[in-house]
Formats: sequence, structure tokens, C-alpha cells
Amino acid sequence: MTLTLAASAEMLFTAMPFEERVAHIHERGFAVEIWDWSTKDVEALRATGATFTSMTGYLRGSLTDPDGIADLIATAEESLRVAERLDCPSLNLHGTGLGTDGLPVVPVHTVTPDMWLTAADTLRRIAALGERAGRVFLLENLNTAVDHPGTPFARAADTAALVRAVDNPHLRMNLDLYHAQIGEGILIAALAEYLPWVGEIQVADVPGRCEPGTGEIHYPAVAGALRALGYDGVVGLEGWARDDSDVALDAFAAAFA
Repeated sequence: MTLTLAASAEMLFTAMPFEERVAHIHERGFAVEIWDWSTKDVEALRATGATFTSMTGYLRGSLTDPDGIADLIATAEESLRVAERLDCPSLNLHGTGLGTDGLPVVPVHTVTPDMWLTAADTLRRIAALGERAGRVFLLENLNTAVDHPGTPFARAADTAALVRAVDNPHLRMNLDLYHAQIGEGILIAALAEYLPWVGEIQVADVPGRCEPGTGEIHYPAVAGALRALGYDGVVGLEGWARDDSDVALDAFAAAFA
């Protein structure tokens, strides 16, 4: 099994300027993931020489209301242009636009059948953008119990249903196991079910959202399951360091060795 291990520059080495975080993660031998590109100096990020595996693929919008869909499509197109500059293959999406606190800009607590149909249609349009650009959009599952209450289409089962409905290789799941553990559990069974639709796996431990080994998820068993299933894609550490970011990277690498 050959995995690409990546780490979020948003959550590690937070005392450093952002470009230095990216450079240090790269020097440690990991690929890099970023969130909102509009707050970054894209040319400075390019100059680090880092390999970028994913970035946020929109700035605002939603999957279901007309104004939100228009914003989502427009800012996805902007994001694709930045992804080309960074040579970043994957762009991350959520069930709706999130604010800086991780909460939905417009919370949704009841998802209707019409909203499901509209969301699938919007994602077909997003996948077509990715296909033309040669990039993949990733729909990430979130948890609503701790971090993202009011986010529609948040469960891994929800993102899987939408990705399957669209059935385009330029739309895949970002299966975040931290969020899935809080929302649904049974992670190894989820891997077996969803892996054909997965474009990336993100990890952090529960509780606390820190590196593997700090909580209840036995990540060596997860790595073993990925090995048995033949997964050879990206695994991204999207978590905080409990004490030290270099130690967190060491623990992450050891869990997936």
C-alpha cells in the first residue's frame, strides 16, 4: 500500500506565518492541505515547492437555494483557477457554506426531498466544472453534534448518497473519519462500503480532534483496513496538535506506516 500522507497547514504550526507552516510540512516530507485560498498569498505558497493535495473549492454558497447555487458555482470556478496555479488536484466542498467559526452561514435543520434533488443537480454542475478542468471536487462529511450543527447533508451516508447519485469521477467523497466517528461510528465498515466513491480520507482522533493516538480511534487498525482494501490515495491529517506539531506529524506517520 502506497499512501500519500498530507497535513493541514491550517491546524499545525499555528504560531508560524502561513507560508512557513507550508514550507515546514513540506520539509518534513508531507504533502499540504489548505482551506480558504482567498486569504493566502498563492505565489508565496507556490514558492515553497510544496505538493498540495486539496484546498477549499468554493468561497461561499450552498447546494440548494438559487442565490447560494449561483455563488457556489461562481466561486468554484475561481477556485479551479487557483488550483491550477498550485497544481492542486482536489477541491473540497461542504453541504453548505461555513463561516470562520465552522458553523453554517445559513443553518438547515430539516432537509426535504426537493432539497436532495436540487443538491444532486448542483453537484452534477460542479462535477462538470471539475471534468473540464481536470480536477476532482470532494464532498466532505461533517459532524453536527460537536463542530458543525445545522449543516445539511453532513453524514458520511449523506455525502455517499449524493456522490453516487451524480456518478461522475470528478465528484468524490472526502471521508473524514473524525467526523464519521462522532456522527456514525463503525469506521472500518464505512471504509469497506464507501471506498469506491472516496477521493480522500482525512483523520484526527476523538475527542479533541488531535493526532492519532490521542483518543479512542485505533488508527493502526484503520490503516490495516485500508491496506486490505487496496487504497492507495491521500490520507490527510486535519487535526490539531495536542502538544507539539512535529510530534503530531510523527504520530500520524507511525499510525499509517
